[in-house]
Formats: sequence, C-alpha cells, structure tokens
Amino acid sequence: MIEDKNPQRTPLSQLGEFGLVAHLTKNFNISRPSTLKGIGDDAAVLDFKDKKAVVSTDLLVEGVHFDLAYMPLKHLGYKAVVANVSDICAMNALATQITVSVAVSNRFPLEALEELFAGITLAANEYKVDVIGGDTTSSQKGLIISITAIGEADENEIVYRNGAKEMDLLVVTGDIGAAYMGLQVLEREKQVFQVNPNSQPDLDAYAYLIERQLKPEARKDVLTLLHALEIKPTAMIDISDGLSSEIIHICKQSNVGCNLYEDKLPLDPQLIATCEEFNIDSTTVAINGGEDYELLFTIRMDDFDKIKGNPNFSIIGHMVKETEGIHLITRADTKIPLRARGWDALEE
Repeated sequence: MIEDKNPQRTPLSQLGEFGLVAHLTKNFNISRPSTLKGIGDDAAVLDFKDKKAVVSTDLLVEGVHFDLAYMPLKHLGYKAVVANVSDICAMNALATQITVSVAVSNRFPLEALEELFAGITLAANEYKVDVIGGDTTSSQKGLIISITAIGEADENEIVYRNGAKEMDLLVVTGDIGAAYMGLQVLEREKQVFQVNPNSQPDLDAYAYLIERQLKPEARKDVLTLLHALEIKPTAMIDISDGLSSEIIHICKQSNVGCNLYEDKLPLDPQLIATCEEFNIDSTTVAINGGEDYELLFTIRMDDFDKIKGNPNFSIIGHMVKETEGIHLITRADTKIPLRARGWDALEE
C-alpha cells in the first residue's frame, strides 16, 4: 500500500471542543439495558438493579506508557479499552460501560483522533461496553488518555485479591512474557530506523509477540469458562505489571506465601526463540514482563480435577503459609525469593 505523503490534517481548533466531542462520539451506540443515559448530559445514568457495580480507571501517558513511533493510534485506542476491561474481568465481573477522556496537543490533527477513536469504538463493540461520557482538553505536550471502566456482578460472584488460602493452587491463563518481548523487538527496530530511515523491518518472525504488545485482548472468555466449570477463584488479579508483582499483591493481601515453579510457566515458542536471539533469560521475561492482560488466580485444591488438562489454564504453583515466604522454585530445584521487578509507574 502506498503511503499518503500529504494526508489531510484538520486542526482541532476548526471544530472547537463541543464540535470535536460530537464528531468523535457519533459512532458510539448504547446497547446495555443498565445504561439509562449516556453521552449528552452532565452525567451518565446507570441502573444495575440488584447487581453490584465495580469501577476501575487507567491513565496512559505518551512517552511513559506508549511510543507513537511504533504504536498506531487505532491500536492504542483499542489497547486502552482492553487494559480497563481486563481490570473488571479480574474482579470476576462483566464490563458494561466506559468513559473516555483525552488531553491532546496541537500537533495532533482531527484525523489522528479519528484513528484513536476508531480503535476505542472497535474495542467497545468487541467487548460490548457502552461509551457513556468523558472529557477532552488540551495538553502542552503529547497525548494523555484516561479511561474508566464500569462493570456489574452479583455480590457473591465478585473475587478480590485477598481470598487466597494456604494450599490453594496458583493458576494463570494463556501464556506470559510475549508482550514484553514484542516491545523489545519494536524498540530494536525503532533504533535501526533512527540510524537508517530507509530500512524496512521484516517482522514476520515476531508476529505473535508484536500482536501481544500492540493489540492485546482482555480474558473476558475466562469468566464464562470458569462459570461453566463451576469454579469460583479464591483470589484473582490481571497481569498488567508482571507476574512476580501480581503474585506478591495476592500474597500480601491474602497473608499467605507462595511457591512458583519455573518449569510450569507457560511460554510461547516464539517467545523462547526471541529470548535466545536477544540473549535474555525467558524465565526472567515471563515473571517480570507486563502487559500480558492474562488472569492470575487461585483455586481450592478441591477444584483441581475440574481444571487439570484444560488448555486454557496452567497450574504454576501453590500457596503456602505466610511465614514460608514467596519463592520461585527453579528447574534445578533451587528456592529463590521472588521479587517485584515488573512495571512500576513511579520508578525512576
């Protein structure tokens, strides 16, 4: 496809704030019965009747959480929604609505925001959430996106981080570490491009890793599967900041320890091959890389037979007494204290 070297650039000042909001939100449709009033008033109105509401907010800042050198705006919009829907899934709840707020500098024309909102619209349709409001404002530098997700659940179905018990099994969905290695590949290609702008990267060998970084998916399907298996996790969290960090969150809030087994970690073959190419230890990537948006949860030992052999889940450890600590058991059967080396937004 030939790139348009002179794309249309409509300045945002041509529309004004209210015109911009009307333009960007015209494709959002209301489908949830709990949405009584969406965009267009001072506040949205929701009615969950006998359900409990769960709410989560994420903030994405250009240069901190994403790099537009390789993150297409449509993918960014999609990923921003996924990150919030994943938080709702981690409560064993159903995401139903989101609000979207953006702060944008004058370097972005209308067409750029149309791409961003096309991704948001695509994700809203995919996860069946209503976009019910938000805000737009100017930014002195770069792009900032804030999304709040709202969900519903029966009170007895909600799962917190603090319910894990000694002898519970530790389970993860899908595979882990791929999003982090996708980021490493993209960062490498960015550096190559900066040296030689005429270079054309061949990324076919890394397609899965890059997709996991640029277009992740929230594991909404897992909730349906667990319900069908008649399993209610005792504790649950999504893997956004890295497996080690998330395990430590569950352990600290549940007052338990954990043994995590290196040989049980689910790794995609493309991840293993790319780690070898980059000379990076795949276990280090798996336990510290973030943005997988898989679900990590604990279940009672009694539920083992319901989950064993299921390709959607990997049993990667078990919970122990708090006094035993939190450890990685290596393939050589060595016990290493597990440290939180995943993403920290405030780390310098």
